[in-house]
Amino acid sequence: MRTPLISASRRVKPASLPPASVAPGDNLRGATLMTLSMVVFACNDTIIKFVAREMPLFQAVTLRGLFVLIGVALVAQRAGGLRLRIDSAARGPMILRLIGEVASTVLFLSALTHMAIGDLSAVMQALPLTVMLGASIFFGERMGWRRTLAVLVGLMGVLMILRPGSGTFGIWSLVALAAMLMVALRDLSTRRFGRHVSSETIAFYAAFFVTLTGFVLSLPDGWVMPTVAQVLLLMLGACFLTVGYVTAVSSMRVGEIGAVAPFRYTSLVAAIILGLIVFGEWPDLWTWTGSGLVVAAGVYSIWRERRLAARGKL
Repeated sequence: MRTPLISASRRVKPASLPPASVAPGDNLRGATLMTLSMVVFACNDTIIKFVAREMPLFQAVTLRGLFVLIGVALVAQRAGGLRLRIDSAARGPMILRLIGEVASTVLFLSALTHMAIGDLSAVMQALPLTVMLGASIFFGERMGWRRTLAVLVGLMGVLMILRPGSGTFGIWSLVALAAMLMVALRDLSTRRFGRHVSSETIAFYAAFFVTLTGFVLSLPDGWVMPTVAQVLLLMLGACFLTVGYVTAVSSMRVGEIGAVAPFRYTSLVAAIILGLIVFGEWPDLWTWTGSGLVVAAGVYSIWRERRLAARGKL
């Protein structure tokens, strides 16, 4: 029988998520990888949004993906070679992760071309709360009332950002929410891989299927001849995404998640700065307020998790 979603105390760590031993320096490495991942992803998003103003979106995704595949293969070669064979125990998590990766990429980039990059990033800040809730629902991990309240506060913040019923709320707001849910599926699946499956292998499969999907979706719109500047920008975006793919996977597998996860919020700062510099976008008061609630709720939940772990209640 699965443990209840809400409990007055958290005393059982789910068997599906055994605690990994943490070596000295792992938390610092994980935090550094997470920060780097968030910043380069924001840079990549900015490039795609900029290029997609004159090039069909999924053509840009396909071209960028080809460069990413080369980049991941080169990184894997330096790490000892790319091992594409997946054992039976890892196939289930890999399929779920690929579904989350492909769906979240398509949904996120579609929303990105219609929303301010800072607003979209603000919505995505609810991801740690969504992952926590998903772990409770699907892995049977218990949540106390404080963290449950934090999730509700975070969701309230998302509603403030999107403002249902206002003129700013539309289909792309729903697409942004769907993208966040698919990223949560991706991250939850990543935690199920054993250490024998390399981060480069996971990243290569992700890049391959995202590129393939981008190519299929680009066919109805047709292709245009890219300029040299667009190709160079997409190559730069591919470099950012290659680093992002590898560091994103690695950050979820190094150190304690409670110590690493808070650094995910650096993506909001990077997105707001880049949106202002490149597109002249500045979040309004509702977005600032909602973002504050989401970030505060997420940080509190992570702090609460670590405090309970320190008391031996996990």
